[in-house]
Amino acid sequence: MAIPASAHSGDAGAGPVGEKARSGSPGEGLRTFGRQELPLLDAAVLEDLEEQLGQPVIAWNFANDYASMWRQRQRRLIASVERGDRVAALDAVISLKVSSAMVGGLRLAHLAATLEATVREGELRDGADLLAAIAVHGQATVNELRLRYIRTYG
Repeated sequence: MAIPASAHSGDAGAGPVGEKARSGSPGEGLRTFGRQELPLLDAAVLEDLEEQLGQPVIAWNFANDYASMWRQRQRRLIASVERGDRVAALDAVISLKVSSAMVGGLRLAHLAATLEATVREGELRDGADLLAAIAVHGQATVNELRLRYIRTYG
């Protein structure tokens, strides 16, 4: 499945996917479109998924499962980074990045990509600031997904 064009790093005004956020501010390290942050949720991504699958209920189930699994994914990511387990951290952050992109969580997918780059560089201690931003934007993404998409089908 293709990541929507709006999620690609070559978009006008977008910074590099690998830029780091070291200050701990949730807005740090976020790619922008012009002067605006990436959206929490790009509904067009789920609409595309519905069309590709030919059955909206499958996309709805995926989005619902994504929202239901948020806390579990978050705990797994935090635990692996805190343990300094680079392999487990990469597995957790890549899973978060890909699944977030698939539901249209562009901001969270970008933060996960930034943390992935940090982990790949072996800088797990630097990941703490990003974990805080991921926690804030992850919950906000799930809330937005439930409000704007899941409840429309549920």
